[in-house]
Amino acid sequence: MKHTIFTTLILGLVLAACSAYGQKSDTIRIPEKRLLTSQLKPGLRQYLVYSQDGDDKVELGLSLWLRDIRIGQRNGERVITIAQHWYGTDSMAYRLCYSVNKAEDFSPVYHTETVKGKKRAFDWTASKVTGSDTVKNNIKGGFNLELKEPNLNWNLDIETFEMLPLGEGKIFSINFYDAGLDPPKYTVYKVTGSEVLKLCGGRATDCWKLVTEGDVKGNHWSETYWISKKDHEFLKEEDVYKHTRRYKIKLMGAAPDLIKQFNS
Repeated sequence: MKHTIFTTLILGLVLAACSAYGQKSDTIRIPEKRLLTSQLKPGLRQYLVYSQDGDDKVELGLSLWLRDIRIGQRNGERVITIAQHWYGTDSMAYRLCYSVNKAEDFSPVYHTETVKGKKRAFDWTASKVTGSDTVKNNIKGGFNLELKEPNLNWNLDIETFEMLPLGEGKIFSINFYDAGLDPPKYTVYKVTGSEVLKLCGGRATDCWKLVTEGDVKGNHWSETYWISKKDHEFLKEEDVYKHTRRYKIKLMGAAPDLIKQFNS
């Protein structure tokens, strides 16, 4: 009897330890090169972004995001460049972003964004982020932030998610930074399960569901991302805060390339 109780107790402790181990956060640190950079495929992605206030059933906020990913060279080093164009319902809603990251580990090198005609530009290293002094009319020219450790560019969260080693029950802690704003911080993202999304023509695609959530002034918010298991594509996002929901849906390849049209 004592042997049975002892065996049961030991088994329970082992199972508890295994459970705790399985829920351990997988911290994404740039020097450890945990991101699977080979999963990030060059090319143009387009996303329809729309939101609805729960109190207004007929009006939608609409915008179109273009993200053009390319492989190139900068000062003799292989880099990934990402140009973003956010189109809205009027010219003041337009946002232009351009980011440069090292190809080997996706560490930020440079980031600039223009919003409402005002430009912010940053040079980014593992130890600091500074306002770029080579960019004219840079409103963040005097910015300087010493970093405790290397971090990732929060403006490139979509691309970062596509490079995560996703799996059942995994939890990731990512040190993101939105340049020029509050200091960097770790954000927790949990794989909460799987879901099959139906794409064009009824094609079914099995996806991981990645979730982050928290509270602001007593109000709960959550963001859920659907990333395909086969091709590591970011296909859908749902953000919920109070009565408002926002969706981000990847458009099919037949969507016109607005960048080429506007530059032709």
